[in-house]
Amino acid sequence: MESVAIKAVSRDEVRTKGARATRAAGKIPAVVYGGGTVSHVSVDHNELRHAVYTPAFKLIDLDLDGKHVSCIIKDIQFHPVTEAIVHVDFLQLVPGKSIKVEVPVRFEGISPGLSEGGKLVQKMRRIAIKTTPEHLVDELVIDVSELMLGFSVRVSDAIVGEGIEVLNTPNIPVASVEVPRALKTEEEEAEELAAAEAESAEGAEGEGGEGAEGGDAEKSEKS
Repeated sequence: MESVAIKAVSRDEVRTKGARATRAAGKIPAVVYGGGTVSHVSVDHNELRHAVYTPAFKLIDLDLDGKHVSCIIKDIQFHPVTEAIVHVDFLQLVPGKSIKVEVPVRFEGISPGLSEGGKLVQKMRRIAIKTTPEHLVDELVIDVSELMLGFSVRVSDAIVGEGIEVLNTPNIPVASVEVPRALKTEEEEAEELAAAEAESAEGAEGEGGEGAEGGDAEKSEKS
């Protein structure tokens, strides 16, 4: 699993004033917890951005005053206007202790629906899982090699390894092969034509039946 090395420096002032001073110095205030203690630190934006501005799930190799700690980003706060990173929470990974994370979805195989003119539309990009650091993965794979035109793959189709619990509802669609507008129009026209022909056939049978009954009644009256 890919990791990003980030150097963290302890900071003494942990209140709002200290956080502002940290940002003024070009650093980002952060907190490290999960290992039995809470550490208030500052990190460099240029190092942090490699773990934030990416669709991939990455571990953090945090150099905390010379001690290397394996972490994940548990929470991150952005400025409401500038969208700059203003604070980060790091969760230290403890062997055997469960964590909840969201990992990206990767599709494997070639969908037959695409060769028929369909378009693969991804509706979920990440799936929430619960696991321990020993079983942690950086993605979940879904096989789309049998995904036909107009059908979907769901959370339950994800290939899940040992020790991993999926937290999302199993029947939520992750991706589907949508029918193109041109193909959809042709199908709708074919369905409408078939329905019209069926109605016409039913009407003809009904008219024929009424005529026969009417003729029998007329013969009966003449006799």
